[in-house]
Amino acid sequence: MSFVLGVFALFVLFVVAWPLAILALILLPLLWLLALPFRILGVLVEALLAFVKAVLFLPARILGYRG
Repeated sequence: MSFVLGVFALFVLFVVAWPLAILALILLPLLWLLALPFRILGVLVEALLAFVKAVLFLPARILGYRG
């Protein structure tokens, strides 16, 4: 649904200000490429924190706690 709204907003922007719409078409993929390493880093940090949590709660799970 958000993709359809984005395309519709781009068409409206193209009608209102076509140079700005063309600039958005050029810059949005570049911004996505620049943000990609940070998204990968976020996934890695989240996985690392989940691993640390699992290691810390392992003794309780071995003893039978089901929280």
